[in-house]
Amino acid sequence: MRNGKRLSIEKASNSKFRLADRVISKRNEKTIQIMTHQILGYPDFETNYEMIRLFSDSDIDLVELQLPFSEPIADGPVFLQANQASLVNGTTTQQCMDFARRVASEFPNLIFLFMTYYNIIVQYGVERFIKECADIGVQGLIVPDAYPEESSQFMEACREYKVDPILIATPYTTDSRLAYLSAETGGFIYCAARKGVTGAKTSFGKETDKFLTRVRNLAKTPIAVGFGIQNGEDLHFLQGKCDIAIIGTQLLKVLEQEGLSGVKRYLGSLSVLKA
Repeated sequence: MRNGKRLSIEKASNSKFRLADRVISKRNEKTIQIMTHQILGYPDFETNYEMIRLFSDSDIDLVELQLPFSEPIADGPVFLQANQASLVNGTTTQQCMDFARRVASEFPNLIFLFMTYYNIIVQYGVERFIKECADIGVQGLIVPDAYPEESSQFMEACREYKVDPILIATPYTTDSRLAYLSAETGGFIYCAARKGVTGAKTSFGKETDKFLTRVRNLAKTPIAVGFGIQNGEDLHFLQGKCDIAIIGTQLLKVLEQEGLSGVKRYLGSLSVLKA
């Protein structure tokens, strides 16, 4: 990572999990990696599949598959509407698991993660859910309401089956809390670039720099940044400051407004400098 300390392969290999190794191994190819987002079952699984095909063809690195939930507390209005529409369509957790199994098998160049809320995992069965993630090839779990100090069963199962629990920090996270999250997270630490929910444009600048500098000084894993990344200019700002840029709401807006052809053009506009 330019302008910041680099995590060695040896250090990552000694961690509790495995995702960090794959992220670090790509640092020699790219100055920043891109993670995209899909709400499963919206508008339908066929479109989800074609989106993932485009991600694979467009040199995307990681894909966050969201299992829809009725009260997605971290999501803004665009994602909220998509979650509700997916549930109205009858999307089930098992359908999402089956879909993830398919794409993880067909697109091995992509790293797949699940994003959801803890109630879905509890209803499915915590150990069963995480074991199935490991069997499928889902390498990480982003669960905003599974706080590590309150979700011991979840954290222990993640360790047992080597599926990384991705924990979230914000600019308002204290240094002591950030150190704790950095020690407990697996794969990478998810840095929400601002307070609030997904969707709104983020003004990247000095405050972002300060936040990511604090994270770099404490992080034991790679660093990902999400919330409000919309274009190549945002990616260029983040290069050298983090390992992964997460693009979600803007991608969904392009799909809704311009269809798959628009998504293809949009992905082509996200130029990333080579390392």
